[in-house]
Amino acid sequence: MEHSTPWLMSSLVYLGAAVLAVPLARLLGLGSIIGYLGAGIVIGPWGLKLVTDPKAMLEFAEFGVVLMLFLVGLELEPRRLWSLRRPIFGWGSVQLFGSAALIAGLAVALGVDWRLALVAGLGLGMSSTAIGLGVLGERNLMATSAGQSVLSVALLQDIAAIPILAIVPLLVVAGAGGHAEAGGGWLGAAKALGVIAAIIFGGRLLLRPALRWIARSDTPEIFTAAALLLVVATAALMQSVGLSMALGAFLAGVLLAESEYRRELETDIEPFKGLLLGLFFIAVGMSIDFAVVLASPALVAAVVLGFLLIKTLVLMGMARAMPVPLNEAPVFVMLLAQGGEFGFVVFQTALGAGVISPQTSSLLVASVAISMLLTPLLLVLNDRLLAPRLAARAQGPKLDEIADEQQAPIIICGFGRYGQIVGRLLNANGLAATVLDHDSEAVAGIRRFGWPAFYGDATRLDLLRVAGAAQARVIVVAVDDIEQSLKVVDLVQAHFKQATLVVRARNTTHWYGLHARGVKHIDRETLDSALMSGRSVLELMGWQPHAARNQALRFRQHNIELLHQMAPHQGDEKKLISVAQQGRQELDELWSRERSQRRELRERRGDGFKAESDTD
Repeated sequence: MEHSTPWLMSSLVYLGAAVLAVPLARLLGLGSIIGYLGAGIVIGPWGLKLVTDPKAMLEFAEFGVVLMLFLVGLELEPRRLWSLRRPIFGWGSVQLFGSAALIAGLAVALGVDWRLALVAGLGLGMSSTAIGLGVLGERNLMATSAGQSVLSVALLQDIAAIPILAIVPLLVVAGAGGHAEAGGGWLGAAKALGVIAAIIFGGRLLLRPALRWIARSDTPEIFTAAALLLVVATAALMQSVGLSMALGAFLAGVLLAESEYRRELETDIEPFKGLLLGLFFIAVGMSIDFAVVLASPALVAAVVLGFLLIKTLVLMGMARAMPVPLNEAPVFVMLLAQGGEFGFVVFQTALGAGVISPQTSSLLVASVAISMLLTPLLLVLNDRLLAPRLAARAQGPKLDEIADEQQAPIIICGFGRYGQIVGRLLNANGLAATVLDHDSEAVAGIRRFGWPAFYGDATRLDLLRVAGAAQARVIVVAVDDIEQSLKVVDLVQAHFKQATLVVRARNTTHWYGLHARGVKHIDRETLDSALMSGRSVLELMGWQPHAARNQALRFRQHNIELLHQMAPHQGDEKKLISVAQQGRQELDELWSRERSQRRELRERRGDGFKAESDTD
């Protein structure tokens, strides 16, 4: 082994620890994050001492958080991000600065210097983006109220990194070394804003053409390399001006959320994200300085319990005011009450500037790491003790997930107002269908009317298999949420190719997403009802019923053809407007010629100038 290279041995240690610890933790029902943290403790300086420099690995593995934020950005279209501006800057500010103010205030009341108290408050007020978003993704909770609230707070914290890192060096205690330069903070802020503007405007103009050019090479590994290069370059640009790398990656993801390469980018980045996030949690476990804990166990326990209690009180008040549903509130509170990885950066910056001593920095870092270790354990306790009671109170009767394999040739995913009409028509014609819906109250109500509905999330592959998707001839996707609808379609296309998809489209954007996936049977939920209303207006204005019906059908066909013409130009607003205007003009000209021809025909027949409504 004397000829082994360091990176080879490190890889062996990290991968071996993860492969052994994570399955064991999952087997015990503790979750993968606890497995990674435990593996880090075992192989770190206070365990087997297989790794003695966890800081280097922590800096490298933090890139996993960056990749995770990039993928989160890909799920958020700019319009949806804009709709979250109030939760981000409103409730996010309440959590961060409210918690920081209370922690700092308590520390000052206990006799701590106000500069140290402010640094501690800002650092401990942060929450772990890696654990928060990791747990939401692992539990498929991102689309819930709690998930969106956690995301909003996490984004605010990444944005707040800019002023916080600028403020900390200005708190230098006289005589501790160094002098703060007031102008440097403002210059850094100006550079930060310039870089953000460059990423946003440069990204909108250059990213898609660049990816389109790379995709033409038809070399999958080069596209994967380009995806990683995009994230690395954005992160490096942000770090060069002292900003959060994760925030830069998030912005890049948002800019590509509406691009045609979104799904391919997700597929390419996901494996790297998972591996690096695991290494990040291992590094956090290794970074816990047990010497500090053993030297002052009571002080460490007081710091951990103190800031967790303060943040919990703030978050409970937020959960009531936002509001977060009762059964989701514990997860919301637990994911944000912990300390976060950015706290490490704040304390390191303060140490380097001479604001805090090395002993204080070690104590605060150990407190943050211990809180991150406690969070997954608290979530397990919540799942086993608190969540079942809250779910029973919030949702009424508890329903078991679908468990017995079904054999019906048709599956209806989502049984709201749209899915119910489909199901009633099928039932009236003697066709059996398995109904799958993840709203327990709706399922209970459907069952009272005699429908064989089952409780289950159609975005889960295992439940689709139990519902009989492997044998189904037709799968109707009628769920309300657009993202969940697309996930169901992706699962069916990947695993149940024998089934024909019939999918409800909420709007034209949803239609384009389905069309890009090759779905043949797409029905826009408002199109036909709007056309029926249009037919009624035509008849009230004097059109014959058959003529009104014919015009409505022709308009429907034209509208669908126009959507197909516009589909290849998604992302090119000017081209979309041009194609839409051209299509409308062609239809207007066609119907104008037909009206003229009808008038000429009536004149030749001697009918005179009758109303245009007298069409045959």
